[in-house]
Amino acid sequence: MPMAGHEIEALIVAAIPDARVEMTDLAGDGDHWAARVTSETFRGLPRLKQQRAVYAALGERMGGVLHALQLTTAIPE
Repeated sequence: MPMAGHEIEALIVAAIPDARVEMTDLAGDGDHWAARVTSETFRGLPRLKQQRAVYAALGERMGGVLHALQLTTAIPE
């Protein structure tokens, strides 16, 4: 069963409270998502560490109930 976008967003915000998360269903099937995560917490971190923080928030769901995630991280302007 695919994971809903609001569930993905909730997991990310639970781990990164100041995150602003924009979810896009890439295939219209609820199984292939794009997420843009913007957080002040990312300031000064290399992109790889930013993305690892998001993947850590999703835990074991990646590759399981969450099949695919195109991830973009950013800091607020």
